[in-house]
Amino acid sequence: MDEIQRWGNVTFGAPASADAIQACEAQLRHKLPDHLRRLLAETNGIEGEYGLGLLWSTQRIASDNAYFRNDADVRESFMPFAGLVFFADAGNGDQFAVSLSGNHEVYAWNHEDDSRAWVAPTVMRYLEEWMTGRLKV
Repeated sequence: MDEIQRWGNVTFGAPASADAIQACEAQLRHKLPDHLRRLLAETNGIEGEYGLGLLWSTQRIASDNAYFRNDADVRESFMPFAGLVFFADAGNGDQFAVSLSGNHEVYAWNHEDDSRAWVAPTVMRYLEEWMTGRLKV
C-alpha cells in the first residue's frame, strides 16, 4: 500500500474478507484474476481525489457488473461485457475493466463510442499509470 500512496493522495478501504470476495465472484459467476483478488484482500476499495473510484469495493464490482451484463438498454446499446469485469472508473463515464481470459490485462472502456483499449498488464500497473498521469483516457 505504501507504493500506491507514493503515486498520490488516496483513501484505502478496510481489507475485503474472503467471504466478500467469494460473494462478488458468485454474483459475477467468474473467479476474479489473482492480482485483483490480492489487492481487494488488502483494501476493499481505493478512493482518489474528489471521490474518484480508483478501485471499487467488492460490492460495487458485483453490482455494477450485474447492471452492465443484465440491463436490457445496456445490452442493446453496447457490445457484450461478458469477458470483462469493471473495477474502476475514470470520473468521466469511462471505466476500467480487467479481462477474464488470457493474462487478465486491463482495458479502458469508452462509454461514448463503446471502444475498449488496452491500458496495462495488471491492476497495479493501471493504478501506477493512472495516478502518475501517464495514462490518459
